[in-house]
Amino acid sequence: MTDSQTTRNTTRPLQVRPPGRRAAWAIGGVVAAALLLSQSLKVIPAGYVGVVFSAFSGVKSGVRQEGIHLLMPFVDRVNLYDARLQEVTLAHNINDGDEGAIRARSQEGLDITADVTVQFRIDRAKAAILHKELGRNYLQTVIRPQVRSKVRDAIGQFSAADLISTQRQAVEASITTALRQVFERNNLVLDSVLLRELRIPDSVAKAIEQKQTAEQQVAVEKNRLQQANISAQRAVVEAEGAAKASVAKARGEAEALSLRGRALRENPQLIQLTVAEKLSPGIQTVMLPSDGNFLLDVANLTKPKTGN
Repeated sequence: MTDSQTTRNTTRPLQVRPPGRRAAWAIGGVVAAALLLSQSLKVIPAGYVGVVFSAFSGVKSGVRQEGIHLLMPFVDRVNLYDARLQEVTLAHNINDGDEGAIRARSQEGLDITADVTVQFRIDRAKAAILHKELGRNYLQTVIRPQVRSKVRDAIGQFSAADLISTQRQAVEASITTALRQVFERNNLVLDSVLLRELRIPDSVAKAIEQKQTAEQQVAVEKNRLQQANISAQRAVVEAEGAAKASVAKARGEAEALSLRGRALRENPQLIQLTVAEKLSPGIQTVMLPSDGNFLLDVANLTKPKTGN
């Protein structure tokens, strides 16, 4: 080897690998770990429950409650369901697709329009069954159509006059009973049914009001007649009582006179006693008991003697 070749070999620069490839691998590892961690952990917010769907086994039976849960990454997926109190309102001023308020017919076939609010919640313990059988669209597939159906059925059991007057609570009770059974079958919990308004045609409402007014007037007249009859019966009873009292008094007086007469006949001295009672105190007399019945003049007996 010549000196010139040695010089060229010693002056050739060293080749060093760039550091960017290692950093890229490190960053990629961090991103992969973060992605894996995000797929492994799931936070269930307050008021919700989670239903886990596995790519291997389908919907899992358990329900995940509020908090942080560990999942199998890229295999398990959590579906959140709101377990808080919810409500659906069917009313004439609510945009609800084809119709808002519920249109029904009364017992006699009159058109009735009802505004209804239903408050409900899902059954937390059965959220997995709900997800498997109904899915997230249970509001459209079960709740709305069933509310309409049960409200129509309940309204059809009553007359229009009863619906707008005395049977409103009975209608709510009938709807509540029917809907509670449907909700339980579909893993839902019914909280309450609020019958907000019942509307009937104005002409029918006016006729019903006139009929009710007439019935009230008849009831008032019947009440007055009953009161008059009661007063008359009371007067008759009082008159009969007074008559009976008079008869009893007369009978008593007659019996008293009869007894007095008998006593005078049996005891002649009582005659002198009676006369004395009548004359007293105007005439001063005294009756002395003796075998000879007589009266003594007290004035003559008490008169002072005069000299001869």
